[in-house]
Amino acid sequence: MTKISENTIEEFAIELLERLGYQYIYAPDIAHDGERPERNSYEDVLLTERLQNAIRRINPKVPIDSQEEALKEIQRINSPELLANNEAFHRMPLDFKTPNMVYYYNIK
Repeated sequence: MTKISENTIEEFAIELLERLGYQYIYAPDIAHDGERPERNSYEDVLLTERLQNAIRRINPKVPIDSQEEALKEIQRINSPELLANNEAFHRMPLDFKTPNMVYYYNIK
């Protein structure tokens, strides 16, 4: 019987995501002391600039102030329990609203 290691699973996941069109970036390269830093320390879990760009790309018709509020809400998730953080994050698209938010629907 073949033994499956964490490394085997990680390599499989990376290959699968690359086949789906995602780009793999070696974490130390974007660390604060890496070749192309994208965080201030290893404690920074979110790549804020990437997240902000994604929010703008995915929601081009949503007002900038609402996009910024969405980013702040994501940054506020702070439970000591990983599962609670994940559940809160996945509920956000359903629960998040701001007073000035306008909803756009693409009906084909």
